[in-house]
Amino acid sequence: MWGVGGNYYWRKRNNNNNGEGGESEAIVVVFAWMSSEERNLKNHVDLYSSLLCDSLVCHSQFLNMFLPEKAADLASNVVSEVVKELKAKPVPLVFASFSGGPNACMYKVLQILEGICETGLNQDDCRLVRNCISGFIYDSCPVDFTSDLGARLAVHPSTLKMSNPPKPFVWAANGLASSLDYVFLSRFESQRAEYWQTLYSTINMKVPYLILCSENDDLAPYQTIHNFATRLQELGGKKT
Repeated sequence: MWGVGGNYYWRKRNNNNNGEGGESEAIVVVFAWMSSEERNLKNHVDLYSSLLCDSLVCHSQFLNMFLPEKAADLASNVVSEVVKELKAKPVPLVFASFSGGPNACMYKVLQILEGICETGLNQDDCRLVRNCISGFIYDSCPVDFTSDLGARLAVHPSTLKMSNPPKPFVWAANGLASSLDYVFLSRFESQRAEYWQTLYSTINMKVPYLILCSENDDLAPYQTIHNFATRLQELGGKKT
């Protein structure tokens, strides 16, 4: 389903084409990287399905990083979808994020659940979702709130499925990022601080984290992700 700020859709075990129908035992909310498409997430969704999980997949737009109201609108729709499912059958809930997914939507979902971001959603419903959260998966993230993140994701070979993106496309993406950075610079710095504070506050939920990264990833700096994991441990998280 399309909404302001991106689109989202369910991939449920009871209506898939892999012969794996049946009741799910958990829900994974997948916050995909910006500029991704459904085909890019198929392997991940299939894996979650094999583990008896339904998936709610969220694709965010590039502008969500600069316009938090767009991210909040998408996040509100995602929370509403999860509420409907959990009211019918409360099950464990896992948030799985990739690359820029936390920046463009997930941190706003967390703020809505904590009552920090006002969207008009019922707080009892938000409490239901919050109480069902059983873990976080970070795959090549969280990354820092940098202005060129969306542009780099848009032109990256893994997104375009081509080794050398057309130069005009690269120039346009980089030019747009630079222009938006100039216009929204002060707001961007404020969002950056708010973003990291929101991610660190999840330590209070006392749920497990699975953090995946590579030292050779040119989109998600290893040091940034390592610092995030270290800070979680300093705040009380346990390394296993």
